[in-house]
Amino acid sequence: MTSFSALGLHARLLDILGQQQLAAATDVQLATIPLVLAGRDALVCAETGSGKTFAYLLPVLHQLLSDKSLLARNSPYCLILLPTRELADQVFKQCNLLCEASDIRAALISGGQEFRYQAALLRRNPEIIVATPGRLTEHLASKSLDLAATRCLVLDEADRMLDMGFREEVLAIAAGIREQRQSLMLSATLKHRGIASVAASILENPEKVRLSSARQVNKDIRMEMILAEDPAHKMRLLTWLLANETYGRALVFVKTREASDQVAMELRRHNHRTNFLHGEITQDARRKIMAGFREGKFTVLVATDLAARGLDVSDLELVINFDMAHSGEEFVHRAGRTGRAGQQGLVISLVAPEEWNLSASIQRYLDVSFERRKISGLEGTYKGPKKVKASGKAAGTKKKKKTANSKDSPKTAAGRGKSAPSKAHPGKRSPVKPVPQAATGAGKTGAGKRSSEKGAGKEAGQVRKDSGRAADNQGFAPLKRPKA
Repeated sequence: MTSFSALGLHARLLDILGQQQLAAATDVQLATIPLVLAGRDALVCAETGSGKTFAYLLPVLHQLLSDKSLLARNSPYCLILLPTRELADQVFKQCNLLCEASDIRAALISGGQEFRYQAALLRRNPEIIVATPGRLTEHLASKSLDLAATRCLVLDEADRMLDMGFREEVLAIAAGIREQRQSLMLSATLKHRGIASVAASILENPEKVRLSSARQVNKDIRMEMILAEDPAHKMRLLTWLLANETYGRALVFVKTREASDQVAMELRRHNHRTNFLHGEITQDARRKIMAGFREGKFTVLVATDLAARGLDVSDLELVINFDMAHSGEEFVHRAGRTGRAGQQGLVISLVAPEEWNLSASIQRYLDVSFERRKISGLEGTYKGPKKVKASGKAAGTKKKKKTANSKDSPKTAAGRGKSAPSKAHPGKRSPVKPVPQAATGAGKTGAGKRSSEKGAGKEAGQVRKDSGRAADNQGFAPLKRPKA
């Protein structure tokens, strides 16, 4: 393993890394840091938790520590753009850690803070700005920030920014920076449909650093699946797992904000120290929740996919998918919250009948097979589909075609058992429209369809009306006391 000292970084940075007991550089840091130090543009693709943030922060800070003339200018030396407040806050904290005991100043510019307060921070001419595209665009429009002389632009989680619709803002921001600059793009995948065009507009002859694909999960993560009948059964499985697994902190993923509240409330009833996080929570409240999670004030966080990117918590050893991720790529980001920095992690997915095909698609996407697991005393009647296709999805049963002589064949006005001719296609039979089935279980969406965080469909934690009372009467399986 190569140490940071072999990369020629500034002595002050090496001291700070030593205090944090970080001596060996990761693969992405070894590949990226020399390129940035040499002034090259770079397009970096590496797995979540591989150390991408330090891969650009360390060489940027090395340049500022080595050349005092770059300090206290009207434009920041480096602008770092991230898609969400949580990610921006995380990178800002890591930047402040590395800036300790130096003259380098960093500012965080994202939603959730007072605009005038941020304008006052910008008037102090910070060397590094960590920002989200939306709020930064507002400051540029109000003339409270000048990027004309900025020398380095970093787009972190670039694929996520494009997914969130920030393409035009990102290109406009880049156009306002001088052409003689260094630009870096970091993305979970290089196959995103917009990455190539944005990279062509922003990067100049970039070096490509590709250490993984979006379809890879960290090798230190074990993946399991447990079959569940319905949300009530999932809740019993969840309470058992949190009471019996060994972990420092656990993250539980659900589809909707309503489900996050309900699942957290149910876990509290079983004496688990729990909180929840979703998109409707204010920024100040989010910071307090994350601070409490990191400090161990509670050990279980129930969250929507908002938290899939941006959470960096030590000792997060367990991730439970109460609701399956809507795609293989989102599953990778959920799983990436654990197994970080060489630690072991466990991801357990609770799979209901309507989620079987989605689970199969994700396993096929990742080219892995989830380990099937059963919990003694909590097995349900659902054992999986009777037949499966080569893809792993459930094989549907073929319905016997009805003939004109069938007894239950629908009669026409003429009473001869033939379908009426279609108006659009004279002489052809009108297709029989299937009767829509009522949605049951965790939500109205079927396998593979996305349910929005604002609650499209029923809440993930809601019990069906026809089985709710029975589930309440049965209660939960005997549990061990959760670990402190």
